[in-house]
Amino acid sequence: MSIQVLDKVFSLYISEKEIQLQVQRIAEEIQQDFSNEKPFLVCILKGALFFFADLLEALAIPCDLTFYRVSSYSGLASTENIQEAAPFPRDINGRKVIIVEDLIDTGNTMEFLISHLKKLGASEVRIASLFFKPGKFKKDFPIDYYGMEISDEFIVGYGLDYDEEGRNYPDIYRVNE
Repeated sequence: MSIQVLDKVFSLYISEKEIQLQVQRIAEEIQQDFSNEKPFLVCILKGALFFFADLLEALAIPCDLTFYRVSSYSGLASTENIQEAAPFPRDINGRKVIIVEDLIDTGNTMEFLISHLKKLGASEVRIASLFFKPGKFKKDFPIDYYGMEISDEFIVGYGLDYDEEGRNYPDIYRVNE
């Protein structure tokens, strides 16, 4: 199955069913690690919104949450320029924070967020990402929870976009080159 998003054609890559299995597994791992604690989850907008909503539904532990918007993409390419849309909205001093992200490739955005959240007083910062591109990852911090390793292909669907289009698909599609 293929879809057209703007000027690109994308082919089915990962089914909604497989995505949901990964979300459930990540939720179980977080529950094991935070069975006696209340983590503070930070949804990185806009891409992680679908993952975040499904993860919250799958979690059987109490947690606090907020939304935060940064961007490092222009078209199909990840950039070095991390842009913060607004100041961080909540007090996290002394809290254990889990950043919930859709996709980690170079790690630049995560590096920025880890540093920023620690400056705001987080006692610990962990990362939960649905997708991870190890071939592009250039950093030395751990990705604590992730669903799937994927190759360096541009993907859309389940919250991920191509110039703000294609987020609404329940499956993941990869660009045809």
